[in-house]
Amino acid sequence: MPHFAANLTFLFTEIPFMDRFFAAKQAGFDAVEFMFPYDYNMNDIKAHLREVGLRLVLCNLPAGNWAAGDRGTAANPERKQEFREGIAKGIEAAQALGFERMNCLVGLKKDGLSDRETREVLIENIRYAAGALGEAGIRLMVEPINHLDVPGFALNSCSQVLGLIEEIGHPNAYLQFDVYHARRENEDVAAILRNHFGRIGHIQIADCPGRHQPGTGETDFKFLLPEIDRMGYPGFVSLEYIPSPDTLSSLQWLPAHGYRLIQRSEER
Repeated sequence: MPHFAANLTFLFTEIPFMDRFFAAKQAGFDAVEFMFPYDYNMNDIKAHLREVGLRLVLCNLPAGNWAAGDRGTAANPERKQEFREGIAKGIEAAQALGFERMNCLVGLKKDGLSDRETREVLIENIRYAAGALGEAGIRLMVEPINHLDVPGFALNSCSQVLGLIEEIGHPNAYLQFDVYHARRENEDVAAILRNHFGRIGHIQIADCPGRHQPGTGETDFKFLLPEIDRMGYPGFVSLEYIPSPDTLSSLQWLPAHGYRLIQRSEER
């Protein structure tokens, strides 16, 4: 059975952020992720994780000024130093909070930069990040974002990310396989899973269209989730969806698909 994690940036948004850890535990989760830890007190987050008995499995590298429209800095050659400083900041957060996977949102294409120039800066920056994070014992994820939700994002499809990873040739660069974004790009999610299983470092799910919980769209999760399990995926499947109508109600998709939230201790 897949080991599900709650994305606290998307789930339990009915309550303040720091209260979401307890809510996730009460709902049955033993693992969580969220986008950015940098605006919070690390000691407070660490205390919340410890007190409620949750494992933090992933956060994102710093992505620039999110409120101003930034979605990452790796695709911009003028922000190389900022990107590298963000890696150091990300390593510090991972070591403080104990997570071992870090996702990179590469950001928007820079106006006036050719596709070749964009690719060159991505190769340089992702190769550097893979090495620096690897030395710290952290796996680097690279996530594509579909062109409909975020126009201008530099990497839209799993195939683009996988091609970039192959060209970089570093063993510590992995695909963050977001099923929703792949479906928005009309990619064959089952083929990606089967053909590139060894390069998938983390999985996130939401139905498509709508980005709500499984069962609200057209993705065949009754096939896909057992396939993930059958292939022996050892990591977490994170619920990164917009709950409808609310988080607790949305979790009814789990029993409807034959699942329940299992604490890791129950599997021993």
